[in-house]
Amino acid sequence: MSSFKQVQDDFLICYCENIISDEEYFILSDLYRPNNLDLPYDEYPLFDLESMSNDECITEFRFEKSHLPLLADVLQIPPMFKCPQGSVADGMEALCMLLKRLSYPCRYADMVHRFGRPIPVLSMVTNQVLDFIYDTHGRRILQWNHDLLNPRSLEEYTYAVSRKGAPLDNCFGFVDGTVRPITRPGENQRVLYNGHKRVHAIKFQSVALPNGLIANMFGPVEGRKHDAGMLADSNLLANLQAFAFSRVGDPLCIYGDPAYPLRVHLQAPFRNALLTPQMEAYNSSMSSVRSSVEWLFGDIVNYFKFIDFKKNLKIGLSSVGKMYIVCALLRNALTCLYGNTTSEFFGFDPPTLQQYFA
Repeated sequence: MSSFKQVQDDFLICYCENIISDEEYFILSDLYRPNNLDLPYDEYPLFDLESMSNDECITEFRFEKSHLPLLADVLQIPPMFKCPQGSVADGMEALCMLLKRLSYPCRYADMVHRFGRPIPVLSMVTNQVLDFIYDTHGRRILQWNHDLLNPRSLEEYTYAVSRKGAPLDNCFGFVDGTVRPITRPGENQRVLYNGHKRVHAIKFQSVALPNGLIANMFGPVEGRKHDAGMLADSNLLANLQAFAFSRVGDPLCIYGDPAYPLRVHLQAPFRNALLTPQMEAYNSSMSSVRSSVEWLFGDIVNYFKFIDFKKNLKIGLSSVGKMYIVCALLRNALTCLYGNTTSEFFGFDPPTLQQYFA
């Protein structure tokens, strides 16, 4: 199949030989004009991880150079990805394309010099890797993760939370919703508009653990949905009622903000009109440890800033919700390797990368 450039060259030859008229030449040239810039990608060398320094890898991919092969191994990245039009990318190269794309708001054109690939190939490969990670590992946070949330581990989480001064001695994690701004959509603007933040957005619900990991996530949902409504749709309460128990059968709970209802497995602050000093002290103590969930939301956005650039997050044109979930998985991978503020605050080491993705 001929490229746009070859077709345009053929038009020019036909025009020079008077086979087509001036008007026909300009019409055909405009009709077959490529949407992407004709960058000289073939003048750049193909991607070579070995030629990059460790600092370059951290800056562009967020992971140290020595950990990238380990990440590819635990994510079960295949040896190669093949595009529908026949282009082939090595598995490590494809993973680095995705990491480069998500680490900072960049255009595919900005990636040409690093990977020596045309813009359409960069787009197709990046989306294939995104779909692969989501389909293969999305269950680790979209479903109840029994490896992280078994009775023994839940008890250990409660001890860590209690050591930080929390008055609840059976709280193993924290739940909260986050609003992710997006470009104003052409349709269903009212559904996606969040009046509290005054932005068009999608929302997610997350359960954070004291080891710095996001244990469970639900979303995306429309930006106007209330946190309590998101909780009802997520089936989280049913999972808590089925699995949130200690080894001796005592119920364990998560803690949320005042938007959440009070249940045996879900606790929230006192919200009476008049609070006693004891109630205020309880709310203050729990608030100081609950802030850890906000740190995790910040970690996802700070390390993968592409999902914070709302002008390029367009519903219907890109998989915005899938991107956020994959970024949460990658943030968990970073936590397993390097820890984070939450794990340091609670003094609780996360599992190894191999244990998390086992």
